[in-house]
Amino acid sequence: MTPETIMSIARHALEVTLLLSMPLLLSALIIGLVVGIFQAATQINESTLSFIPKLVGVALALVVAGPWMLQVITGYTRELFNSIPGLIG
Repeated sequence: MTPETIMSIARHALEVTLLLSMPLLLSALIIGLVVGIFQAATQINESTLSFIPKLVGVALALVVAGPWMLQVITGYTRELFNSIPGLIG
């Protein structure tokens, strides 16, 4: 196994990780931004106010994007397992 193949596998793993984390992080970012604008407009300085909407938003994003995320990680795992004989020999 050459260093190039190891780097290729690591790069692909990081791409899949970024792809899988994007829906959850984007939903938390957008909800946090909306709640922050609401807090600034109403001058409510409660730090725990954004926790519940973010939790609900991330759970909803997980329900919506969950099947797609499962497909991506399953496809990556199958591809990795199928490439093992080529990597060894």
